[in-house]
Amino acid sequence: MHIYVDADALPGAIKDILLRAAMRLRIGLTLVANKTLQIPQSQYVATIRVGQGFDVVDAAIVERVRPGDLVVTADIPLAALVVAKDAHALNPRGELYDKDNIQGRLAVRNLLSELRGAGVSTGGPAPLNNRDREAFANRLNIFLSGRDKQ
Repeated sequence: MHIYVDADALPGAIKDILLRAAMRLRIGLTLVANKTLQIPQSQYVATIRVGQGFDVVDAAIVERVRPGDLVVTADIPLAALVVAKDAHALNPRGELYDKDNIQGRLAVRNLLSELRGAGVSTGGPAPLNNRDREAFANRLNIFLSGRDKQ
């Protein structure tokens, strides 16, 4: 099992949680972004810097992800591609996407996108708060503690 991260807009607190978990549990963690990332030196942590462009980070992750891997992303279309490859997707607020919920989340995302395209103000997500960070950390711990059973 490997963890891949869509790291372009990853909140620092979530990155810290992931780094600690990877090093503590000795799990491979790869952060993928189109910018340079600062990470501690560890045999378990790597970065991949991709070029600029639409969905370049997503393509790099989808190319590498294998069944059973975990991808951390707030990008619902990326999460759908990951789930289709029998991998798992977790957003920075602690919601785990799976085959039972991803199509519904994708439909809502597409509807909101269409509304925004028509000029309707749909608002954006609230800033990440302590409850979100705690939910992410808890869900990540639950997921990783059950990885041997998957």
